[in-house]
Amino acid sequence: MLQGTTPETGTNVHARTGRTVRDLRRENRTAVLRRLYFDGPMSRLMLGPATGLSSGSVSNVVAELVAEGLVEEAGSVDSAGGRPRTLVRISPACGFMIGVDIGETRVRIELFDLTLTELARTERALASSGPRTARYDVDLVVAHLREGIAEVLRTAAVPAERLIGVGIGVPGIVARTAEEGAVVHGQTVGWDAVPFERLLRAAVDLPEDVPYWIDNGAKTLGQAEMWFGAGRGARSAVVVLFGSGVGACVVTDPMGPGRAVEWGHLTVRVRGRRCRCGAQGCLEAYAGAEALLDRWREAGGEPPVGADEETALTAMLAAAYPADPEGSPDVTALAVLEETAEYLGAGFADLINLFQPERILVGGWAGLQLGAPFLGTVSAYAREYALRHPASRTAIGLGTLGPEAVTVGAALLPLVDFFAQGGRRPETEPATPAPAWQSALQDRVSP
Repeated sequence: MLQGTTPETGTNVHARTGRTVRDLRRENRTAVLRRLYFDGPMSRLMLGPATGLSSGSVSNVVAELVAEGLVEEAGSVDSAGGRPRTLVRISPACGFMIGVDIGETRVRIELFDLTLTELARTERALASSGPRTARYDVDLVVAHLREGIAEVLRTAAVPAERLIGVGIGVPGIVARTAEEGAVVHGQTVGWDAVPFERLLRAAVDLPEDVPYWIDNGAKTLGQAEMWFGAGRGARSAVVVLFGSGVGACVVTDPMGPGRAVEWGHLTVRVRGRRCRCGAQGCLEAYAGAEALLDRWREAGGEPPVGADEETALTAMLAAAYPADPEGSPDVTALAVLEETAEYLGAGFADLINLFQPERILVGGWAGLQLGAPFLGTVSAYAREYALRHPASRTAIGLGTLGPEAVTVGAALLPLVDFFAQGGRRPETEPATPAPAWQSALQDRVSP
Protein backbone atom coordinates (compact mmCIF):
# COMPACT_ATOMS: atom_id res chain seq x y z
CA MET A 1 0.00 0.00 0.00
CA LEU A 2 1.51 3.31 -1.10
CA GLN A 3 1.04 5.98 1.53
CA GLY A 4 2.29 9.54 1.84
CA THR A 5 1.98 12.68 3.92
CA THR A 6 0.19 15.84 2.86
CA PRO A 7 2.52 18.85 3.16
CA GLU A 8 -0.25 21.11 4.51
CA THR A 9 -1.46 18.94 7.38
CA GLY A 10 0.94 16.07 7.72
CA THR A 11 -2.03 13.71 7.42
CA ASN A 12 -1.17 10.19 6.33
CA VAL A 13 -3.07 9.36 3.15
CA HIS A 14 -3.44 6.49 0.74
CA ALA A 15 -1.71 7.74 -2.40
CA ARG A 16 -4.18 6.18 -4.82
CA THR A 17 -7.51 6.81 -3.13
CA GLY A 18 -6.82 9.98 -1.18
CA ARG A 19 -8.30 8.45 1.97
CA THR A 20 -6.74 9.62 5.22
CA VAL A 21 -5.99 7.49 8.25
CA ARG A 22 -8.96 9.19 9.84
CA ASP A 23 -11.18 7.98 6.97
CA LEU A 24 -9.91 4.42 7.42
CA ARG A 25 -10.58 4.51 11.16
CA ARG A 26 -14.12 5.75 10.53
CA GLU A 27 -14.73 2.98 7.98
CA ASN A 28 -13.42 0.37 10.42
CA ARG A 29 -15.69 1.67 13.16
CA THR A 30 -18.63 1.63 10.75
CA ALA A 31 -17.94 -1.98 9.76
CA VAL A 32 -17.82 -3.14 13.39
CA LEU A 33 -20.92 -1.19 14.44
CA ARG A 34 -23.01 -2.46 11.53
CA ARG A 35 -21.99 -6.07 12.11
CA LEU A 36 -22.75 -5.87 15.81
CA TYR A 37 -26.07 -4.19 15.08
CA PHE A 38 -27.34 -6.93 12.79
CA ASP A 39 -25.55 -10.01 14.13
CA GLY A 40 -24.45 -9.15 17.67
CA PRO A 41 -23.52 -10.03 20.29
CA MET A 42 -20.23 -11.25 18.83
CA SER A 43 -16.73 -11.92 20.11
CA ARG A 44 -13.71 -10.03 18.83
CA LEU A 45 -12.56 -13.22 17.13
CA MET A 46 -15.89 -13.51 15.29
CA LEU A 47 -15.77 -9.86 14.22
CA GLY A 48 -12.54 -10.36 12.27
CA PRO A 49 -13.85 -12.54 9.43
CA ALA A 50 -17.28 -10.89 9.60
CA THR A 51 -15.84 -7.43 8.89
CA GLY A 52 -12.70 -8.36 6.93
CA LEU A 53 -10.52 -6.52 9.47
CA SER A 54 -7.36 -7.82 11.09
CA SER A 55 -7.49 -8.98 14.70
CA GLY A 56 -5.42 -5.97 15.73
CA SER A 57 -7.79 -3.55 14.00
CA VAL A 58 -10.82 -5.21 15.58
CA SER A 59 -9.26 -5.01 19.05
CA ASN A 60 -8.40 -1.34 18.61
CA VAL A 61 -11.85 -0.42 17.26
CA VAL A 62 -13.72 -2.36 19.94
CA ALA A 63 -11.57 -0.81 22.68
CA GLU A 64 -12.41 2.68 21.32
CA LEU A 65 -16.11 1.93 21.10
CA VAL A 66 -16.23 0.46 24.61
CA ALA A 67 -14.39 3.48 26.01
CA GLU A 68 -16.92 5.79 24.34
CA GLY A 69 -19.89 3.80 25.65
CA LEU A 70 -21.12 2.76 22.19
CA VAL A 71 -20.37 -0.92 22.78
CA GLU A 72 -20.67 -2.98 25.96
CA GLU A 73 -19.81 -6.48 27.11
CA ALA A 74 -22.63 -9.03 26.84
CA GLY A 75 -21.46 -12.25 28.51
CA SER A 76 -19.15 -14.85 27.07
CA VAL A 77 -19.08 -18.09 25.09
CA ASP A 78 -16.90 -21.13 25.49
CA SER A 79 -14.07 -21.61 23.03
CA ALA A 80 -12.59 -24.85 21.77
CA GLY A 81 -9.89 -25.67 24.28
CA GLY A 82 -9.30 -22.08 25.37
CA ARG A 83 -10.64 -19.57 27.80
CA PRO A 84 -14.17 -18.20 27.23
CA ARG A 85 -14.48 -15.39 24.70
CA THR A 86 -16.14 -12.16 25.75
CA LEU A 87 -19.09 -11.05 23.63
CA VAL A 88 -19.79 -7.42 22.85
CA ARG A 89 -22.90 -5.67 21.56
CA ILE A 90 -24.28 -2.23 20.80
CA SER A 91 -25.11 -0.34 23.99
CA PRO A 92 -28.82 0.56 23.73
CA ALA A 93 -28.61 3.73 25.83
CA CYS A 94 -25.64 5.31 24.05
CA GLY A 95 -27.92 7.27 21.77
CA PHE A 96 -31.57 7.89 20.90
CA MET A 97 -33.56 8.60 17.74
CA ILE A 98 -36.99 10.05 17.07
CA GLY A 99 -39.06 8.75 14.15
CA VAL A 100 -42.03 10.70 12.78
CA ASP A 101 -44.72 9.59 10.33
CA ILE A 102 -46.77 12.44 8.88
CA GLY A 103 -49.56 10.17 7.73
CA GLU A 104 -52.99 10.62 6.22
CA THR A 105 -55.02 10.51 9.42
CA ARG A 106 -52.47 11.30 12.15
CA VAL A 107 -48.95 12.37 12.99
CA ARG A 108 -47.16 9.59 14.87
CA ILE A 109 -44.00 10.38 16.88
CA GLU A 110 -41.88 7.68 18.54
CA LEU A 111 -38.67 7.72 20.57
CA PHE A 112 -36.25 4.80 20.27
CA ASP A 113 -32.97 3.81 21.83
CA LEU A 114 -30.08 2.79 19.60
CA THR A 115 -31.36 -0.78 19.23
CA LEU A 116 -34.78 0.50 18.11
CA THR A 117 -36.56 -0.39 21.31
CA GLU A 118 -39.53 1.93 21.55
CA LEU A 119 -39.35 4.10 24.68
CA ALA A 120 -42.29 6.47 24.15
CA ARG A 121 -44.87 7.40 21.53
CA THR A 122 -47.60 9.91 20.91
CA GLU A 123 -50.09 10.54 18.13
CA ARG A 124 -51.79 13.72 16.99
CA ALA A 125 -54.95 13.32 14.91
CA LEU A 126 -55.41 15.17 11.63
CA ALA A 127 -58.90 16.26 10.59
CA SER A 128 -60.91 13.44 9.02
CA SER A 129 -63.08 15.78 6.96
CA GLY A 130 -62.77 19.06 5.13
CA PRO A 131 -60.29 20.10 2.45
CA ARG A 132 -57.09 18.08 2.33
CA THR A 133 -55.01 21.26 2.31
CA ALA A 134 -56.61 22.33 5.59
CA ARG A 135 -55.91 18.91 7.12
CA TYR A 136 -52.22 19.31 6.27
CA ASP A 137 -51.92 22.94 7.31
CA VAL A 138 -48.16 23.42 7.69
CA ASP A 139 -48.39 25.44 10.90
CA LEU A 140 -50.61 22.78 12.46
CA VAL A 141 -48.25 19.94 11.50
CA VAL A 142 -45.24 21.85 12.83
CA ALA A 143 -47.13 22.45 16.10
CA HIS A 144 -47.90 18.72 16.35
CA LEU A 145 -44.19 17.94 16.00
CA ARG A 146 -43.14 20.61 18.49
CA GLU A 147 -45.51 19.28 21.13
CA GLY A 148 -45.04 15.60 20.31
CA ILE A 149 -41.23 15.65 20.35
CA ALA A 150 -41.24 17.42 23.71
CA GLU A 151 -43.75 14.88 25.05
CA VAL A 152 -41.81 11.71 24.11
CA LEU A 153 -38.56 13.11 25.47
CA ARG A 154 -40.30 14.06 28.71
CA THR A 155 -42.10 10.71 29.01
CA ALA A 156 -38.86 8.70 28.64
CA ALA A 157 -36.76 11.23 30.63
CA VAL A 158 -34.25 11.45 27.77
CA PRO A 159 -32.25 14.71 27.47
CA ALA A 160 -32.52 16.26 24.02
CA GLU A 161 -28.71 16.40 23.89
CA ARG A 162 -28.64 12.59 23.71
CA LEU A 163 -30.49 12.51 20.37
CA ILE A 164 -28.47 11.45 17.36
CA GLY A 165 -31.20 12.79 15.09
CA VAL A 166 -34.86 13.13 14.16
CA GLY A 167 -36.13 11.25 11.09
CA ILE A 168 -39.39 12.31 9.45
CA GLY A 169 -41.43 10.64 6.71
CA VAL A 170 -43.44 13.20 4.71
CA PRO A 171 -45.95 13.10 1.83
CA GLY A 172 -44.21 14.44 -1.26
CA ILE A 173 -40.88 14.99 -2.96
CA VAL A 174 -38.00 16.25 -0.80
CA ALA A 175 -35.34 18.57 -2.20
CA ARG A 176 -32.49 20.17 -0.26
CA THR A 177 -30.91 23.57 -0.40
CA ALA A 178 -28.01 25.07 1.51
CA GLU A 179 -30.19 27.89 2.81
CA GLU A 180 -33.40 26.05 3.73
CA GLY A 181 -32.35 22.44 4.33
CA ALA A 182 -35.12 19.99 3.41
CA VAL A 183 -37.85 21.53 1.25
CA VAL A 184 -41.04 19.50 0.68
CA HIS A 185 -42.99 19.57 -2.59
CA GLY A 186 -46.25 17.86 -1.60
CA GLN A 187 -48.57 18.65 -4.46
CA THR A 188 -51.40 16.39 -3.28
CA VAL A 189 -51.50 17.98 0.19
CA GLY A 190 -50.97 21.59 -0.85
CA TRP A 191 -47.32 21.85 0.19
CA ASP A 192 -45.65 23.98 -2.46
CA ALA A 193 -41.91 24.19 -1.75
CA VAL A 194 -42.44 24.21 2.02
CA PRO A 195 -39.12 24.90 3.85
CA PHE A 196 -40.02 22.23 6.39
CA GLU A 197 -36.62 21.82 8.04
CA ARG A 198 -36.21 25.55 8.60
CA LEU A 199 -39.71 25.77 10.10
CA LEU A 200 -38.99 22.87 12.45
CA ARG A 201 -35.65 24.29 13.58
CA ALA A 202 -37.38 27.55 14.42
CA ALA A 203 -40.26 25.91 16.30
CA VAL A 204 -38.92 22.76 18.01
CA ASP A 205 -36.86 23.12 21.18
CA LEU A 206 -33.85 20.95 20.30
CA PRO A 207 -30.11 21.71 20.30
CA GLU A 208 -28.90 23.20 17.03
CA ASP A 209 -26.55 20.29 16.35
CA VAL A 210 -29.33 17.65 16.39
CA PRO A 211 -29.75 16.75 12.70
CA TYR A 212 -33.13 16.42 10.97
CA TRP A 213 -33.49 13.75 8.29
CA ILE A 214 -36.62 14.42 6.23
CA ASP A 215 -37.64 12.12 3.38
CA ASN A 216 -40.58 10.65 1.52
CA GLY A 217 -42.71 8.29 3.61
CA ALA A 218 -42.50 5.49 1.03
CA LYS A 219 -38.71 5.67 1.29
CA THR A 220 -38.75 5.33 5.07
CA LEU A 221 -41.16 2.38 4.74
CA GLY A 222 -38.76 0.77 2.28
CA GLN A 223 -35.80 1.29 4.62
CA ALA A 224 -37.62 -0.45 7.48
CA GLU A 225 -38.87 -3.42 5.45
CA MET A 226 -35.44 -4.02 3.90
CA TRP A 227 -33.62 -3.95 7.22
CA PHE A 228 -36.07 -5.71 9.51
CA GLY A 229 -39.11 -6.88 7.53
CA ALA A 230 -40.12 -8.83 4.46
CA GLY A 231 -37.26 -7.40 2.39
CA ARG A 232 -34.47 -8.99 4.42
CA GLY A 233 -32.23 -11.11 2.22
CA ALA A 234 -33.39 -9.57 -1.06
CA ARG A 235 -30.86 -7.88 -3.32
CA SER A 236 -33.51 -5.66 -4.90
CA ALA A 237 -37.11 -4.80 -4.11
CA VAL A 238 -39.89 -2.31 -4.65
CA VAL A 239 -41.75 -1.43 -1.45
CA VAL A 240 -45.22 0.01 -2.11
CA LEU A 241 -46.91 2.37 0.31
CA PHE A 242 -50.68 2.00 -0.14
CA GLY A 243 -52.68 4.46 1.93
CA SER A 244 -54.92 7.34 0.97
CA GLY A 245 -52.72 7.53 -2.11
CA VAL A 246 -49.99 5.23 -3.39
CA GLY A 247 -46.22 5.57 -3.63
CA ALA A 248 -43.19 3.33 -3.89
CA CYS A 249 -39.54 3.00 -2.95
CA VAL A 250 -37.10 1.25 -5.28
CA VAL A 251 -34.23 -0.50 -3.48
CA THR A 252 -31.22 -1.80 -5.41
CA ASP A 253 -28.81 -1.98 -2.46
CA PRO A 254 -30.12 -3.81 0.65
CA MET A 255 -28.08 -1.55 2.94
CA GLY A 256 -28.81 1.63 0.98
CA PRO A 257 -31.68 4.06 1.55
CA GLY A 258 -33.58 3.30 -1.65
CA ARG A 259 -35.17 5.85 -3.98
CA ALA A 260 -38.71 7.17 -3.71
CA VAL A 261 -40.64 7.18 -7.00
CA GLU A 262 -43.99 8.83 -7.71
CA TRP A 263 -45.52 5.56 -8.89
CA GLY A 264 -49.02 6.73 -7.98
CA HIS A 265 -48.83 9.39 -10.68
CA LEU A 266 -48.13 7.12 -13.62
CA THR A 267 -50.89 7.61 -16.19
CA VAL A 268 -53.00 4.47 -16.44
CA ARG A 269 -55.89 5.94 -18.40
CA VAL A 270 -55.64 8.81 -20.87
CA ARG A 271 -58.17 11.54 -20.01
CA GLY A 272 -59.28 9.44 -17.07
CA ARG A 273 -60.42 10.40 -13.58
CA ARG A 274 -59.06 13.61 -12.10
CA CYS A 275 -56.31 12.84 -9.58
CA ARG A 276 -55.85 14.87 -6.43
CA CYS A 277 -52.53 16.06 -7.92
CA GLY A 278 -54.56 17.84 -10.62
CA ALA A 279 -53.69 15.56 -13.55
CA GLN A 280 -56.01 13.05 -15.19
CA GLY A 281 -55.77 9.28 -15.29
CA CYS A 282 -53.15 8.72 -12.55
CA LEU A 283 -53.00 5.31 -10.89
CA GLU A 284 -53.72 7.05 -7.58
CA ALA A 285 -57.03 8.31 -8.99
CA TYR A 286 -58.19 4.69 -9.17
CA ALA A 287 -56.16 2.72 -6.64
CA GLY A 288 -55.61 4.97 -3.60
CA ALA A 289 -57.96 4.43 -0.68
CA GLU A 290 -59.43 7.92 -1.05
CA ALA A 291 -60.24 7.33 -4.73
CA LEU A 292 -61.48 3.80 -4.02
CA LEU A 293 -64.01 5.11 -1.50
CA ASP A 294 -65.04 7.95 -3.84
CA ARG A 295 -65.71 5.44 -6.63
CA TRP A 296 -67.78 3.25 -4.30
CA ARG A 297 -69.85 6.29 -3.32
CA GLU A 298 -70.28 7.39 -6.96
CA ALA A 299 -71.45 3.89 -7.89
CA GLY A 300 -74.20 4.01 -5.28
CA GLY A 301 -72.37 2.64 -2.22
CA GLU A 302 -72.87 4.09 1.23
CA PRO A 303 -69.65 4.63 3.22
CA PRO A 304 -70.27 5.44 6.91
CA VAL A 305 -71.18 9.12 7.28
CA GLY A 306 -68.45 11.16 8.97
CA ALA A 307 -66.04 8.22 9.23
CA ASP A 308 -62.33 8.62 8.54
CA GLU A 309 -60.79 6.75 5.61
CA GLU A 310 -59.55 3.80 7.66
CA THR A 311 -63.01 3.18 9.17
CA ALA A 312 -64.72 3.65 5.80
CA LEU A 313 -62.38 1.20 4.06
CA THR A 314 -63.03 -1.36 6.79
CA ALA A 315 -66.76 -0.96 6.16
CA MET A 316 -66.29 -1.35 2.41
CA LEU A 317 -64.30 -4.57 2.84
CA ALA A 318 -66.91 -5.94 5.25
CA ALA A 319 -69.63 -5.17 2.71
CA ALA A 320 -67.76 -6.78 -0.19
CA TYR A 321 -66.54 -9.81 1.77
CA PRO A 322 -69.14 -10.55 4.49
CA ALA A 323 -67.89 -12.55 7.46
CA ASP A 324 -71.02 -14.70 7.39
CA PRO A 325 -70.52 -17.26 4.61
CA GLU A 326 -74.28 -17.23 4.09
CA GLY A 327 -74.34 -13.46 3.66
CA SER A 328 -74.61 -11.72 0.32
CA PRO A 329 -71.78 -9.41 -0.70
CA ASP A 330 -72.42 -5.81 -1.65
CA VAL A 331 -72.08 -6.20 -5.41
CA THR A 332 -71.21 -2.52 -5.87
CA ALA A 333 -68.36 -2.60 -3.34
CA LEU A 334 -67.12 -5.91 -4.77
CA ALA A 335 -67.11 -4.58 -8.34
CA VAL A 336 -65.12 -1.48 -7.35
CA LEU A 337 -62.58 -3.58 -5.44
CA GLU A 338 -62.15 -5.97 -8.36
CA GLU A 339 -61.61 -3.09 -10.76
CA THR A 340 -59.12 -1.58 -8.32
CA ALA A 341 -57.23 -4.88 -8.18
CA GLU A 342 -56.82 -4.78 -11.96
CA TYR A 343 -55.54 -1.21 -11.93
CA LEU A 344 -53.07 -2.09 -9.18
CA GLY A 345 -52.03 -5.23 -11.04
CA ALA A 346 -51.26 -3.15 -14.12
CA GLY A 347 -49.28 -0.77 -11.92
CA PHE A 348 -47.32 -3.68 -10.44
CA ALA A 349 -46.60 -4.89 -13.96
CA ASP A 350 -45.05 -1.51 -14.73
CA LEU A 351 -42.80 -1.88 -11.67
CA ILE A 352 -41.79 -5.38 -12.76
CA ASN A 353 -41.01 -4.36 -16.33
CA LEU A 354 -39.13 -1.20 -15.32
CA PHE A 355 -37.09 -2.43 -12.35
CA GLN A 356 -37.20 -6.27 -12.45
CA PRO A 357 -37.08 -6.53 -8.64
CA GLU A 358 -36.76 -9.75 -6.66
CA ARG A 359 -39.72 -8.72 -4.51
CA ILE A 360 -42.62 -6.29 -4.48
CA LEU A 361 -43.79 -5.65 -0.92
CA VAL A 362 -47.01 -3.87 0.02
CA GLY A 363 -47.31 -1.81 3.20
CA GLY A 364 -49.27 1.17 4.43
CA TRP A 365 -52.52 1.06 6.39
CA ALA A 366 -54.73 0.45 3.34
CA GLY A 367 -52.47 -2.25 1.93
CA LEU A 368 -52.47 -4.07 5.26
CA GLN A 369 -56.27 -3.77 5.53
CA LEU A 370 -56.84 -5.17 2.04
CA GLY A 371 -54.63 -8.10 2.97
CA ALA A 372 -53.42 -11.29 1.34
CA PRO A 373 -56.62 -12.39 -0.52
CA PHE A 374 -56.90 -9.05 -2.32
CA LEU A 375 -53.17 -9.06 -3.01
CA GLY A 376 -53.51 -12.49 -4.60
CA THR A 377 -55.93 -11.04 -7.15
CA VAL A 378 -53.60 -8.09 -7.76
CA SER A 379 -50.68 -10.47 -8.29
CA ALA A 380 -52.63 -12.47 -10.87
CA TYR A 381 -53.32 -9.30 -12.87
CA ALA A 382 -49.68 -8.23 -12.52
CA ARG A 383 -48.46 -11.47 -14.08
CA GLU A 384 -51.03 -11.12 -16.84
CA TYR A 385 -49.82 -7.62 -17.78
CA ALA A 386 -46.06 -7.97 -17.15
CA LEU A 387 -43.42 -9.55 -19.34
CA ARG A 388 -43.22 -13.26 -18.51
CA HIS A 389 -39.52 -13.54 -17.70
CA PRO A 390 -39.19 -10.74 -15.11
CA ALA A 391 -42.64 -11.57 -13.70
CA SER A 392 -41.56 -15.17 -13.08
CA ARG A 393 -38.63 -13.89 -10.99
CA THR A 394 -40.58 -11.40 -8.84
CA ALA A 395 -42.27 -12.46 -5.60
CA ILE A 396 -45.20 -10.29 -4.44
CA GLY A 397 -46.19 -10.15 -0.79
CA LEU A 398 -47.23 -8.02 2.17
CA GLY A 399 -44.82 -6.14 4.39
CA THR A 400 -44.42 -7.57 7.88
CA LEU A 401 -43.76 -4.55 10.10
CA GLY A 402 -47.31 -3.30 10.47
CA PRO A 403 -48.51 0.30 10.78
CA GLU A 404 -45.34 1.44 12.62
CA ALA A 405 -43.13 0.72 9.61
CA VAL A 406 -42.92 4.31 8.34
CA THR A 407 -41.98 5.59 11.80
CA VAL A 408 -39.36 2.89 12.28
CA GLY A 409 -37.90 3.63 8.86
CA ALA A 410 -37.82 7.35 9.68
CA ALA A 411 -35.85 6.63 12.86
CA LEU A 412 -33.40 4.62 10.79
CA LEU A 413 -32.46 7.71 8.72
CA PRO A 414 -30.33 9.28 11.49
CA LEU A 415 -29.08 5.85 12.54
CA VAL A 416 -27.77 5.07 9.05
CA ASP A 417 -25.81 8.31 9.05
CA PHE A 418 -24.61 7.77 12.63
CA PHE A 419 -23.11 4.45 11.62
CA ALA A 420 -21.68 5.91 8.39
CA GLN A 421 -19.86 8.48 10.56
CA GLY A 422 -18.38 5.67 12.68
CA GLY A 423 -20.70 6.27 15.62
CA ARG A 424 -20.25 10.03 15.77
CA ARG A 425 -22.51 12.90 14.82
CA PRO A 426 -21.62 14.45 11.45
CA GLU A 427 -19.28 17.40 11.92
CA THR A 428 -21.38 19.53 9.56
CA GLU A 429 -24.41 18.87 10.54
CA PRO A 430 -42.38 0.72 26.73
CA ALA A 431 -45.68 0.35 28.48
CA THR A 432 -47.28 -1.22 25.40
CA PRO A 433 -46.51 -4.69 24.00
CA ALA A 434 -43.55 -4.73 21.64
CA PRO A 435 -44.54 -4.96 17.96
CA ALA A 436 -43.34 -7.90 15.86
CA TRP A 437 -40.44 -6.00 14.26
CA GLN A 438 -39.14 -4.99 17.68
CA SER A 439 -39.26 -8.54 19.08
CA ALA A 440 -37.39 -9.85 16.04
CA LEU A 441 -34.72 -7.18 16.43
CA GLN A 442 -34.32 -7.87 20.15
CA ASP A 443 -33.68 -11.54 19.35
CA ARG A 444 -30.73 -10.44 17.22
CA VAL A 445 -29.18 -7.89 19.58
CA SER A 446 -29.70 -9.55 22.97
CA PRO A 447 -27.36 -12.21 24.42
